[in-house]
Formats: sequence, C-alpha cells, structure tokens
Amino acid sequence: MKEKLRKIHWRKWLLRVLVVVFLFSGGMMAHDLIRSSQERKANAALAQQVHDIKSRLQRGGVSADMGEGLQSKYSENGVLVQYDGLWQQNNDLGGWLYIPDTVVDYPVMFTPDNWEYYLRKGFDKKYATSGCLFIGEGCVPSANQVLIHGHRMNDGSMFAALLSYADETFGLDHSTIYYDTLTDEGTYQLLGAFYSRIYNVKETGVFRYYQYNNLTQPDIFDEFVSQVKAASLYDTGVDAVYGDKLLTLSTCSYHEKNGRFVVVAKRVA
Repeated sequence: MKEKLRKIHWRKWLLRVLVVVFLFSGGMMAHDLIRSSQERKANAALAQQVHDIKSRLQRGGVSADMGEGLQSKYSENGVLVQYDGLWQQNNDLGGWLYIPDTVVDYPVMFTPDNWEYYLRKGFDKKYATSGCLFIGEGCVPSANQVLIHGHRMNDGSMFAALLSYADETFGLDHSTIYYDTLTDEGTYQLLGAFYSRIYNVKETGVFRYYQYNNLTQPDIFDEFVSQVKAASLYDTGVDAVYGDKLLTLSTCSYHEKNGRFVVVAKRVA
C-alpha cells in the first residue's frame, strides 16, 4: 500500500511539474508572438510614413502637418523629404531598403562607431528581437559597395525573404531592389544570390564576401564580381564592370554552422 501511495504521489508531483512547464512555455510563446507582432507593426508604421509622403510628393499635394506643399524632393535639411521626419527622430538613419512584393521595406541604420548597435534594437533604440537592418563594418551609405545585414526572423520579417532568392524563378521575378541613401534614390538589379558562411581565419581559397567593403581598386572589384558570379545559384543575365555601384544583402542561413545567404545587386538607375 505504501508503495502504491508513493507512486501516486510521484505521478501527481510529475503532473504538476509538467503543467508548470507547459504554462511557462506557453507564456513564453505568447510573449514572443506579442513582441513579434509589435515589432512588425512598428516597422510597418515607419514604412507607411515614408510611402505616404512619397505619394503626396508625387501628387504635389499640401501637407497639413508640414504646413507646405510637397513640391521639392528635398527638405530644408537637404534630406529626401520622405526620410526627413524619420532622420530627425533618429540621426542614425542611413537609408532605406525596399523590395517590391516582399516584406522588405525597412530603414537601414548606420552607426560607424558601433556597427552592430542595432542588432537587437528597433528604430526607437529600444530592445527588439528583430533589430534593424544595418550597414556593415567599413561601409558607408553612399559607397560603391554597401553591405547590409539583417536578421532572418521566424515570423518572416526582416531579411527572411532573402532566402527566397535561392529559387531562380523568384529571384528573376524580384530582381529589382530599391536602396536609397538620405540624399539619393537608387535602383538596383540582381547580380547574384548564393549560400555562404563565416569562414575560419585559417581557411584558404574561400570567398569572404563580408570582407569586400571597399571596391575602389579595379582588380578588387573584378575579383569580387567574379566570385559572386561563380557562387551564384543561377545566372541572372546581369554583369558589372568597374565603376558600377554594388549592394550586398546578408542574412543567416541554417544550411550549415555560421551559414549565410547573400544577395548582390548592381545599381542601374
């Protein structure tokens, strides 16, 4: 009888533990979902602000909040008018990235004194799991090579859409990418898309795309483009020559440890 009571007591204790674990896990999942939703909404609000101003600019309409007609592309600060308000909120804004028919429609942050500052911070500088897109070490927003990092989020936000470029049909159908600095609107065309990883310092004969932050020398430029084309999963029909401006987008990939997926595009307008 005592043995039976011990078993019953053990089962009750185990059940209580399982219930606590279940409730805790459920609570954490709910918390993550709420936070994910809040971060998506915050980013969507930023994008809506940009597109609303661009739309008013195209119509030449009058903005009550600005108190003047949107007849000029630039604000009094010399910033493209659609980004001026956001730049005044946060001077770390370096540009904007937009890929039509995807969720990629985000500010790009630039913090040369601390490159990964926005790794886990939102535009408001508060903690955010998804962070922000940010310009990589050694690059500046208007350089001839701009490397932009972003998280691959499980909810499909940020740079999760980049993985779709592994499919040729998707890549060619979404080959136009828009990247603006604060003072210049740019249109880019897909040059290549490929899997990669962060390589050990002792590995040789590998393509460390993340170290090509300066393509001002012709031989380095040609080397980078050649390796992008060789690594690309398919031929995009686009090539680049010295003097072209390039855009490199990088995110995590789980095909191997420290994996990355990379999209490279050439400026065409």
